Amino acid sequence: MIATLPIHFSTIEQMAFSQGATTRLLMACAMGGLVGVEREWRHKASGLRTNMLICMGAALFTILSVVIAGDVSPNRGQIASNIVQGIGFLGAGLILHTRSRVLGLTSAATVWVVAAIGMACGAGLYIEAAIATAIVYSALRFIGLMEGRTGWKRYPMLYEVRGRDQKTMFEAVLAVLDREHLRLNIVDRDRLGEQERVTFTLSASRTRHEHLLAELVASDATDKVVAFDDEEDD
Repeated sequence: MIATLPIHFSTIEQMAFSQGATTRLLMACAMGGLVGVEREWRHKASGLRTNMLICMGAALFTILSVVIAGDVSPNRGQIASNIVQGIGFLGAGLILHTRSRVLGLTSAATVWVVAAIGMACGAGLYIEAAIATAIVYSALRFIGLMEGRTGWKRYPMLYEVRGRDQKTMFEAVLAVLDREHLRLNIVDRDRLGEQERVTFTLSASRTRHEHLLAELVASDATDKVVAFDDEEDD
């Protein structure tokens, strides 16, 4: 008869294999994934996988913070308290500063809030985590649309103006911008055969961009005017 030895698991392993810890991690993945879907749809650097991993990682650190400390330690949130600092470094890497604007602030704030949602899931606060997820998703999905329709949001656009007479073309562009109280920041200018080309960026609302483009196209001094999205919004 073969004797079997009893299998003993440490406290951390018991928590890792328990149904409660598994549910918390899966809930964190679901919450972070929902926010990540919206970020992925908008082609952001912090997409589906990134938000899922951040949310799940924050939940796991929250669980481990309590388990490692045990019942005798008065500071059971020591590990969890460092999540905020770690996410701060990650969010700083998402922020880019260009000549015309600062990019990535919304993405960095989203990562920060997703980590907080993961901590709530790790603590078993599912209702609070679900409410926070709904608020974050609504803010990213619907408030951004409202900003665009109301004209609050300013978008950088890259304009390319072509004409045969450089002096007349510049005078026409400056006249349009002066009426709109906008400053001309030339990015590049060159000559293509008989045509002069000037490229510049402007930051304004969508409605204002449409008005500027219509005025530049209607000018007799320009042969062709095109506008492109210079950079994506947050």
